[in-house]
Amino acid sequence: MKIIIVGASGTMGKHLASAFEKEHEVIKASANGGDVQVDITSTESIESFFRQVGPFDALISTAGPTYVGPWKKMSGKEFRKGVDGKMMGQINLVLIGQHYINPNGSFTLITGALTHDPQKNFANASAANGAVEAFVRAAAIELDNGIRINAVSPTVIENSPQYFPFFPGDIPVTMQQLEFGFRKAVFGANTGQVIKPY
Repeated sequence: MKIIIVGASGTMGKHLASAFEKEHEVIKASANGGDVQVDITSTESIESFFRQVGPFDALISTAGPTYVGPWKKMSGKEFRKGVDGKMMGQINLVLIGQHYINPNGSFTLITGALTHDPQKNFANASAANGAVEAFVRAAAIELDNGIRINAVSPTVIENSPQYFPFFPGDIPVTMQQLEFGFRKAVFGANTGQVIKPY
């Protein structure tokens, strides 16, 4: 399979690229570095990216910038970071990518436990996650040619200890659990699902 990983320079993306490239052709994409560069906040950049990569079988997104910070300091400008990044960035990967993906391919987006279990400083991520999960459920009933779409929704991951203090009481998701959540989404038969790898 030809698998695109958007966000391949991040913690999750690096792990997934390393795991999947043993078995498949992996195209690593990120805003900086990787095999191909793409700015998911720009539809022009996404269009150019897909033209460069050509037909593919699966797209995984682990990308999605959001605003992390105190509620009292959040304004519309800060909130736009998650809207333009994690929400519309990932939605546009699907809206544009549907014209390049091979029949029976799949899209897998990233959300997170913050959707249903909010934490302080992460209201922007919670809202973006919720929107992406609703989009996944809606898109699943309209995508043609056997195309599937799912989301993977982890809590804090073990390789990101800098975030542990923000998630008191949460047991970090192991990298293996995360990987198998994505494996289920990419290689399984489900569509319109939010997969919780914990």
